[in-house]
Amino acid sequence: MQRYFCNQDSDLFTLSRDDSYHITKVMRYNIGTKIEIVCNNTLYLSEITSLTPFVVAKKIASIDNDSKSLNVTIAQSLVKEQKMDYILQKGTELGVKEFIPLITTRSVVKIENKEDKKINRWNLIVKEASEQSKRLDIPLVNKAHNIKELSLLDYDYKILCTVNELSKSIKTVLSNIQESDRILIVVGPEGGFTKEEEDYLISNGFISVSLGSRVLRTETASLFVLSIINYILMR
Repeated sequence: MQRYFCNQDSDLFTLSRDDSYHITKVMRYNIGTKIEIVCNNTLYLSEITSLTPFVVAKKIASIDNDSKSLNVTIAQSLVKEQKMDYILQKGTELGVKEFIPLITTRSVVKIENKEDKKINRWNLIVKEASEQSKRLDIPLVNKAHNIKELSLLDYDYKILCTVNELSKSIKTVLSNIQESDRILIVVGPEGGFTKEEEDYLISNGFISVSLGSRVLRTETASLFVLSIINYILMR
């Protein structure tokens, strides 16, 4: 059953223009079709009652659902569009709560003068991924941060993914995490962080972590860590 999000909490849900188009033109649903609607982190079985000008669905019943997002934020250095889309989509599927685009020295992509447009597009990607993966919430795509702004954030675990052989292993660092722990995972661009950036973050409480003997692509690193976190918390 198709799932949609709606911010309007009432007995009748009026869906957005984009969702209405998807329902009528892509899915070709008719009046009487049942759909799932998430409102305020609650899942409802609903029935379409009107198709124009926007789809309206009446609330039938709430549905028990214990799906929870991880208390995890991904700070991803700006990368090319296709890679960023992949990270947002798969990170959402794996339960990320928040994404922070990160401006670094070796970032190939520049975001100046087009940040709002990019963030609007990224928010659409995580919304669609949330619907597809049957989440009860949509991750937040935050404004772009630089290294200094990132260093000021408060988390229980601040993990800096690196290829430094002297770093602690990801298995050791994450072995005792709990569901309530707030975790920040920082991933560099294709060319990696500069030594100055790594040193600055480490001096501000970040844990330098190795992901193993293989060098992972930037679009693989955060997903690798997320898979480990999901496994550890699957108790």
